[in-house]
Amino acid sequence: MDRLRVVLADDHALFRAGLCALLDYSDDIEVVGEAQNGREAVELAEALQPDVVVMDIAMPVMNGIEATATICERAPEVKVLVLTQHEEQQYIAPLLEAKASGFITKRAVGADLVTALRAVARGQTYIHPAMGRLIVNEAVADSRTGDELTTREREILRLVVRGYTNTRTAADLGLSVKTVEWHRSNLMRKLGTHGVAELVRYAIQHGLVQKDASASDF
Repeated sequence: MDRLRVVLADDHALFRAGLCALLDYSDDIEVVGEAQNGREAVELAEALQPDVVVMDIAMPVMNGIEATATICERAPEVKVLVLTQHEEQQYIAPLLEAKASGFITKRAVGADLVTALRAVARGQTYIHPAMGRLIVNEAVADSRTGDELTTREREILRLVVRGYTNTRTAADLGLSVKTVEWHRSNLMRKLGTHGVAELVRYAIQHGLVQKDASASDF
């Protein structure tokens, strides 16, 4: 029986090493490549044609959502299993739009990951219970409010308009820089903008925030 070929995409080398050690216990699973950012994940998916790419969300160069969408477009036979620490509801819609085959939280036990890998490799969709609850909530929220911005997104948008860097925004809100970067990307997706300058103009023109004296002149 052919072994299930897997590529791991996560920007933390120690975490990837732990996953390799975990999956090494399964005789039917083989890790054939490792990527430290989304762009590398896309390149490995195209070059190696693995059965599954295990994909983190918050990565440099290209985030996991963009990488997932690109892989599904360029290498449709490759399945993507999203393995993430982010369990907030605002992450769900872009994950669904990117056509991932499964969702699992990093809090899950090792046996859950092995089960998820085998399921998506068979063409099934695997949703960890913690993520499943969020997906249901997202569907309900979409039917009620559409793409309405969350409170956190409005906070970050206000600081973007004021010209704050990702680092300063993260410090002000008590978030990681990666989380701020993710929210900015999600804001642009929701508002259909491309780039920070366009995001700022849209926000001011549509009254989503008020331009103040410290804002840049866009």
